[in-house]
Amino acid sequence: MIRIKNLQVPFDEKAPLEMLAAKRLQLPPQAVAEVVIVRKAVDARRYHGAPVQFVYMLDVKVNMPEKNVLKKLRKDKNVEILPLKKTAALNFRPCREDELRPVVIGFGPAGMFAALTLAKAGWNPLVLERGGDVDSRKAAIELFWQTGTLNERSNVQFGEGGAGTFSDGKLTTRISDGHIQDVLAAFIAAGAPEEIRYLHKPHIGTDLLQGVVKNIRQEIIRLGGEVRFEAQVTDLEIEQGRMQAVIVNGEERIPCQEVFMGIGHSARDTYRMLLGKGLQMEAKPFAIGVRIEHPQEFIDKAQYGEDAGHPLLPVADYALTYKDPRTGRGAYSFCMCPGGQVVAATSLKGQVCTNGMSNYKRDSGIANSALLVQVGPDDFGREVLAGMNLQDKLEKLAFELGGRNYHAPVQTVGDFLTGTAGSTQFLTTPTYQPGVKAVDLHKCLPAFLTQTLEGALPHFDRKIKGFAHKGAVMTGVEARSSAPCRIRRSRENMQAEGVAGLYPMGEGAGYAGGIMSAAVDGMKAASAFLTYKEQ
Repeated sequence: MIRIKNLQVPFDEKAPLEMLAAKRLQLPPQAVAEVVIVRKAVDARRYHGAPVQFVYMLDVKVNMPEKNVLKKLRKDKNVEILPLKKTAALNFRPCREDELRPVVIGFGPAGMFAALTLAKAGWNPLVLERGGDVDSRKAAIELFWQTGTLNERSNVQFGEGGAGTFSDGKLTTRISDGHIQDVLAAFIAAGAPEEIRYLHKPHIGTDLLQGVVKNIRQEIIRLGGEVRFEAQVTDLEIEQGRMQAVIVNGEERIPCQEVFMGIGHSARDTYRMLLGKGLQMEAKPFAIGVRIEHPQEFIDKAQYGEDAGHPLLPVADYALTYKDPRTGRGAYSFCMCPGGQVVAATSLKGQVCTNGMSNYKRDSGIANSALLVQVGPDDFGREVLAGMNLQDKLEKLAFELGGRNYHAPVQTVGDFLTGTAGSTQFLTTPTYQPGVKAVDLHKCLPAFLTQTLEGALPHFDRKIKGFAHKGAVMTGVEARSSAPCRIRRSRENMQAEGVAGLYPMGEGAGYAGGIMSAAVDGMKAASAFLTYKEQ
């Protein structure tokens, strides 16, 4: 195959890719036998009035010797022969009858892909998930959003698929790992759109992801695994530095020697239990902030100009960063959800926290993103759970400010920047349910954080004119962008320090930051175990 990189094509180009590839390789169209899209991105920089561009990476099969094609293009750094890669199949031995099956705690991305990897290898994993299956979970979440009746066991944070299922299904990641393609292939096999394999910023969407995670569960069961819902691991039995058993719902004892712990970043009761068991843990930096909403049309026009709204273009997103010159503290947009909504994402009674989500079509007409400020142990203390305690404090303050009924505190950007409060002249109707209350967000966020946001908003407005519109609504608080602590583990075998057979993994353990990196971490933890068993 011949790889073409950085092929820029006007977004409204009607010629088929086969013809465009032939032209780029200086070949007649009939010389191109096949074109595979490896990557597709959007370049919204409008050079000299040119339209928005799609930027492709293509693998092209030609009906002639590849070296002949490259003779006249040998100085072109964007055209090369793709070397054939031989991937060695990993054949791990299955579980023997005299061996205990491994236990996977949590059925978010890390737990799901650890379990899938173990099941494929013949180890018949038992998955224990504290929340409900995706259908009952969806019903519980909708009830909460409509009425404020919270199910603490099954909600936006807990249940089949993890927190990412009721977010956006974004599959972007900063890691580079060979397992990424395996994760994407598993999602596609379970019903995700084929395009996630090559889009620069792939996403599945909350609506489609619910079916995808259910299909992955069914595949794990087909391969010999078992998945149990409403099964919270409330204790671990550890003797002489080795796993012996897990306790489920405070009463059932399940003997096991290997446990894969994908608890998620909101399992605060589990963090306390683990610390009490003497696990080696440490506080880590994370981020806190708010959600901001704009009309999606406004973001589209800011990014695409006169091409905005064209059906061939995806709804636009953005990524913004700011460094406070006074303190050196950073602020940034995070988990930007085009065409989505702000959602109530608490898992605890008497607390309010937010997240963003969107469906596959991203057609709500509203763009929302977190605006986060970096926080670390110097801000909240070095004690292991100090960051978690700060999350607790801020989310309780948000609950109080919102009216003690799970309504969220909101404030317009104009009020926020001028030190006033109470305006309801919103640029868009707040999408958070079950409701909102206009207040002063300074009352539920630390001063260092609000001061940083006060500097960040005008800076972001210079990047996207109108971003700091006085009527843009901000909803508080967002404090669960990542785990506030880390469970220390060995780099060599991924087992917890001092506890043989315990594999902390994913976001909750402090080793991932999104669906893809958590899924990859789960696969790597399972592979580390399988490799050990081969020895």
